[in-house]
Amino acid sequence: MTFRNDNLDKTNDNKEFKILITGASGFIGSRLLNNLIDTNNDDGNDSYSIRCLTRNKNVLDFNKLENLKNPVVIVEGDLSKYDDCLKALNGIDIAYFLVHSMEGSSKSWKKFSEKERITAENFKNAANQCNVKRIIYLGGLTYGKDDELSQHMLSRKLVGDILKKSKSQVTIFRAAVILGSGGGSFEMLRYLVERLPLMICPKWVLTKCQPIFIGDVITYLSKSIEIKETEGRTFDIGGPDILTYLDMMKIYGKILDKSIRILIIPFLTPRLSSYWVDLVTPIKASLARPLIDSLKHEAVVKDDSIKKIIPIGLKSFDESLRYCLRDEDKYKKKKDKSFVNKERTSMSANYKILLVSLLLLLVIGTSYYFLDDRTTFLEPFWLSIAVIWYILILSAIYFVRFGARLGALIAGILGWGSLVFWLIDNFHFVFGYPIIAEKPGNEESIRDVIGIIIASFTIISSHNIFNKIRLRHD
Repeated sequence: MTFRNDNLDKTNDNKEFKILITGASGFIGSRLLNNLIDTNNDDGNDSYSIRCLTRNKNVLDFNKLENLKNPVVIVEGDLSKYDDCLKALNGIDIAYFLVHSMEGSSKSWKKFSEKERITAENFKNAANQCNVKRIIYLGGLTYGKDDELSQHMLSRKLVGDILKKSKSQVTIFRAAVILGSGGGSFEMLRYLVERLPLMICPKWVLTKCQPIFIGDVITYLSKSIEIKETEGRTFDIGGPDILTYLDMMKIYGKILDKSIRILIIPFLTPRLSSYWVDLVTPIKASLARPLIDSLKHEAVVKDDSIKKIIPIGLKSFDESLRYCLRDEDKYKKKKDKSFVNKERTSMSANYKILLVSLLLLLVIGTSYYFLDDRTTFLEPFWLSIAVIWYILILSAIYFVRFGARLGALIAGILGWGSLVFWLIDNFHFVFGYPIIAEKPGNEESIRDVIGIIIASFTIISSHNIFNKIRLRHD
């Protein structure tokens, strides 16, 4: 069967449903696309004619799409542009609205919310103009008045309210934490537990929520197409377990056979928490902030009527985590290969340089207490500085090994501090007299020059790592 790209005028009228998936390259959309493709292949009766909308079609797996026995149409566009909405929705029966701007600092949230409102309005109006029969939207699970919600959750609620005003039958699924490789909430949980011997957490880790496995979310989304009882209704979806984020971290630690220590600090704000997540995981603060903000609200299913309409065997939290871990390698292979290869080569070199330079800094610093005749550095002040310096180096090595930006940050500070120290220790070369201690001998001066070179490599490699470690969310 032929693969078609942007060919909207040749839709096969024999298809039972003409479906649009927005955000087809994203965390939810990509999995829903695979599910519907598999359903088509399994049924063998051309149940669906699938069209995908994405802002960047290059991230889709064209090799897979080219070998399908049922055609998939790829449309490149942006839902904030009304003409792109019309192009995507033309001739469509059922449209999945799965786009959401996850990232944004609190300063830009008004702009972020306005963009989401415009996108939803465009989609609603275009759906009316194109006579779309159904819209299916995945929103956030939360309760409370609008003025009680975080800006992030309020925006997701308002999008659903806008879509419900369309002429289409609108189905809204509301989920809390979705567990799956590549999902922000799961990756944040995974990195925090795997990388930190001690976790400093805010009080939001004690808020209850009902996490759900990504596969179960996709099942609800896909099966709702053919079940009339789901039309025009809002459903809460969640797994069988009600847990706090603290519970989730402990369960994950148990799976890894890792004892985790958690210190809860009540005054740690979402902003400070997001910066901390940014430093110890590849998740940017701008992405972590709305995730953390949404975790402030209790997210527990109050209406489980969907269980009777679409009865499925929901995976427990423990089962979901184990599946995600098995799925990890498979997820990584699906990333953009050119990006991965390019980044892997660059990052691998920077990691090696940084780790070697940190170890060399450790050796050079230790030499002050074995190869240096100056007694100044044996005084209490300098010994206390040395203790702090050793702790920072060991901490930097620990976090760099786990790929955390915090390690690169500490290494950068150490690099600059060491560079300045060794430059000052050789002050006598320029002005003829020492500053911080007695004048070093020739061997000590040579060691300082070597230290300056090593510190420079530390600074450069730590800078590269700090600015490149990021978890991709297409």
